Amino acid sequence: MNLKDIKNLDKDEILGLLGLETKSSTGAWLAGTLGTFGVGLLVGAGIALMLAPKPGRELREDIRDRLRGAPEALNEAVKSVSGRESASANKPA
Repeated sequence: MNLKDIKNLDKDEILGLLGLETKSSTGAWLAGTLGTFGVGLLVGAGIALMLAPKPGRELREDIRDRLRGAPEALNEAVKSVSGRESASANKPA
């Protein structure tokens, strides 16, 4: 083996000659996983926008209206749940 052969070796081949190998870190695995997850989110959001039943402006208005009405709906849900619990707690067994 001469100097030209050594220059053409990659990292894993050199480590193999020394009886060593690379070890993948948890950070590298996590970065790859999160990257794949992020790409999936972007693709899913794109598909959802393409398949949306309404044009963007109407869809945004509907979402905005629902979010504005959310506190009232939440209060009603809490009242109905707390009313059911108090009624069932007052029932004799």
